[in-house]
Amino acid sequence: MTKPPALLLDGQSLTIPDVVAFARNPNVTIALDPGALADLRRSRATIDRAVAQGATMYGINTGFGKLANVRIDPGSLDQLQTNLIRSHAAGVGQPLPTEVVRAMMLLRTNVLLRPTSGVRPELVEALAQMASGGIVPMVPEQGSVGASGDLAPLSHLALALMGEGEVLTATGGREPAEVALRRAGLSPFRFSAKEGLAFINGTQAQTALLALLAADGLVLWRTAVGAAAMSLEALTGTPTPLDPRIHEARPHRGQVRAAALMRALLADSEIRESHRDNDPRVQDAYSLRCTPQVLGAVADSLEFAAGVAAIELNASTDNPLVFEGGDVLSGGNFHGQPVAQALDFLAIGLTTLQALAERRVERLVNPDLSQGLPAFLTDDPGLRSGFMMVQITAASLVAESRTLAYPASIGSIPTDANQEDFVPMGMAAAFKARRIFANAALVVGAELMCAAQGLDYLAPLKPGRGIADLHQRVRHGPAGVAHLAEDRPPGPDLERLAAGVASGAFDPGLGDV
Repeated sequence: MTKPPALLLDGQSLTIPDVVAFARNPNVTIALDPGALADLRRSRATIDRAVAQGATMYGINTGFGKLANVRIDPGSLDQLQTNLIRSHAAGVGQPLPTEVVRAMMLLRTNVLLRPTSGVRPELVEALAQMASGGIVPMVPEQGSVGASGDLAPLSHLALALMGEGEVLTATGGREPAEVALRRAGLSPFRFSAKEGLAFINGTQAQTALLALLAADGLVLWRTAVGAAAMSLEALTGTPTPLDPRIHEARPHRGQVRAAALMRALLADSEIRESHRDNDPRVQDAYSLRCTPQVLGAVADSLEFAAGVAAIELNASTDNPLVFEGGDVLSGGNFHGQPVAQALDFLAIGLTTLQALAERRVERLVNPDLSQGLPAFLTDDPGLRSGFMMVQITAASLVAESRTLAYPASIGSIPTDANQEDFVPMGMAAAFKARRIFANAALVVGAELMCAAQGLDYLAPLKPGRGIADLHQRVRHGPAGVAHLAEDRPPGPDLERLAAGVASGAFDPGLGDV
């Protein structure tokens, strides 16, 4: 297999697809732009001159946070940075997934490469080598409030770079970081003035999660639109509300995209033609008729979240920042409020997506609403329960997601003796959004399962071309499940379909149509 090319970082042009590629492919390595390294070296000279002249600079020759008024002896500046990392590695809980930690290392490398960081190029090179060498620090998922950056998660990254703490092994275990560095031919890094502070002041843990969720959310969204169109067919609904003139009259971008994708999937439907005339229904329920409007709003929330992530990937989020002309300015770019709010908005969107899907699942299994489909989509209702519990499981997942969708970014608790008196709780927002995404994949999987069963009962009538392809993947694809004849435990089928939803196995693949 050909080794993928190295990902070239310059501190300015990292993209969400780059993050996904590096996070999920251990064979991708990092290369550093020589021009960016030269700019960084000149920036570092500013720090070295200021230290030599005895200028007072926050976190470089002072204490941190509430202790900023404590001046540090020049002979202890390197120890100050080491102490900072050790003391701030206070994370607890389960380790973040490998892909998230790899994304964090990539993002931190890119941001430290920016000349505003004022670190030595050797630090950026050491981090890039550790990431490229497949070393994955053990980073606990809890312990960050997201202001002054993700201090605890990034400190655990820095700890491993120092040869301390633990790293994750390929088999899911742990080993000392020093052992992993030695095996990779790397030496523990020793932080110098400003470098520890620069390393841990940043939003790269929450931003890594936002970038991955934004990418995965778009795949989930397209799949949810496909599942909705499949349900419309199974329930012999009308595609009239998808008419482009309706959506051009209210041209929200996501709404227009959702309607266009549904129209493309439903093209050439025999099912539609079978009930075009003499159908007593005037309008379908909102969960069918208003799908473009609701899922369109979800798409817009995902687009907003992706836009925030795209900016943050190439933003200077450490403190203080070094600028041309020699100015070293202390500010607050490490504050994670933009990222936390985007994560909360994404979580609300994904909760809406699954709540709408659950309503269509209910219509598919409920004989009072399913337009002639057998009760609970089974041949012998009563003797068999069919998909009764599938709807109940979906309802429980939606209820959990609604609870989790309460925004974390408004939940500040002052920290650091009230020096950090308003914090965004970005990692809490990320933790909730990840759980909501997993729930959404399961609920969309439940809709695919029920809608495919409904289409089975409408055979030999053929659905639209795109729906026929999606039905084929649900039934016979690598992540698919068989038609339900006799009752069987639906849990494994739901898990299988959800994994397929998350991986893109049921993505209609029509883009923006």
